[in-house]
Amino acid sequence: MLDASPYGRCIMAENKNKDEEIEDEVEEFSEALAGRIASLEEMNERLIDETNKNEGEKRYIQNEMVRLQKEIQRIKFELDRMKTPPLIIGTIKDILTDGRVVVKSSTGPDFIVNTAEYIAHEHVEVGARVALNKQSLAVVGVLPQSLDPIVTGGEVIEKPETTYDDIGGLEDQIREIKEAVEDPLLKPDLYQKVGIEPPKGVLLIGPPGTGKTLLAKAAAHQTEATFIKFVGSELVQKYIGEGARLVRELFDMAREKAPAIVFIDELDSLGAKRLEVATSGDREVQRTLMQLLAEIDGFDSLENVKIIGATNRPDILDEALMRPGRFDRIIEIPAPNYEGRIAIFHIHTRKMSVTKKVDFEELATKTSGATGAEIKAICTEAGMFAIRDNRSRVKVEDFMAAIEKVIDDDQITQKEVGQMFA
Repeated sequence: MLDASPYGRCIMAENKNKDEEIEDEVEEFSEALAGRIASLEEMNERLIDETNKNEGEKRYIQNEMVRLQKEIQRIKFELDRMKTPPLIIGTIKDILTDGRVVVKSSTGPDFIVNTAEYIAHEHVEVGARVALNKQSLAVVGVLPQSLDPIVTGGEVIEKPETTYDDIGGLEDQIREIKEAVEDPLLKPDLYQKVGIEPPKGVLLIGPPGTGKTLLAKAAAHQTEATFIKFVGSELVQKYIGEGARLVRELFDMAREKAPAIVFIDELDSLGAKRLEVATSGDREVQRTLMQLLAEIDGFDSLENVKIIGATNRPDILDEALMRPGRFDRIIEIPAPNYEGRIAIFHIHTRKMSVTKKVDFEELATKTSGATGAEIKAICTEAGMFAIRDNRSRVKVEDFMAAIEKVIDDDQITQKEVGQMFA
């Protein structure tokens, strides 16, 4: 223990100074060490961020490599497919007992060839379109039946929205078409029990605008059948055999979509009487007509396909079309009578806002001889007159003005046309 002498106090002062110097050095070292640690921690965080970024880039590169490999495989497959030799299209004409088939190729001659093992036997049938190997001519695939764009582009409605409630004044005609079209499709057992064959076709004759198309659509709606509509002139083509092929493909499509109703409008453009003196164009129309006759009364069954024809010129139709066995039932669609016109006015005004003063019986009296299409035009024109006056309800005056515009103008036009050709 140091004494309190001056020497002792001097020693104590030196020791104290050394302790302070050591503490200062330790503090400076600690501060330097803390700064170094902070710098290392910052560097560590930066390295972690760079590592995560590199991992993301690595995953992106791996995904890109997978995508490029798939693209390379697709391109190789496409190149191999493009290098595949072309196949010949043929049609099976006969099937032999040993499993081979007789094929008529698109190049012309017939060949007896084998079929590939992977082709199902039920798909190999007479008339099927097949693909043939170019070298061995073996059947390597069965092709779907092709239909002409004119056939597939026709008016095909799976289930028309028109019902019998949309038709007025044709109660007797509706009953007849139910018996000829609906019952064979909905109640075929009745015909089997009685032992008779149902009618194949129905011919609707009458002036334009009397509801022939509406009647056919309503029958398709009632039976939930596919409605296929064609105008007779669409089936007449320029080149030999084209019209007959269209008729054949039309009925093939109808059989595929069965139950179906084939509606041929303006039948007189296709089924006019055949004359002894005819041009080449007339002969092509006759070939198309003969194909139509063969389809209606041919070997292929039309159990679930019904044919409805419509014309306003029954006097020029060929006798072969009119005979029993083809168009078995002929239904005349006349212009509506007084009660029919009242019913048609009710049908076309049920969605219209009309005043209570509108008397449909009076309107029916004023429109004697008008067709259903003309009555619909009258209702539309009456609504247009109300819109012109910025009104939301149609008045009696609007209907009278519409009758004068539609009926009288039509009569004047017909008179002027008659005078032109007189």
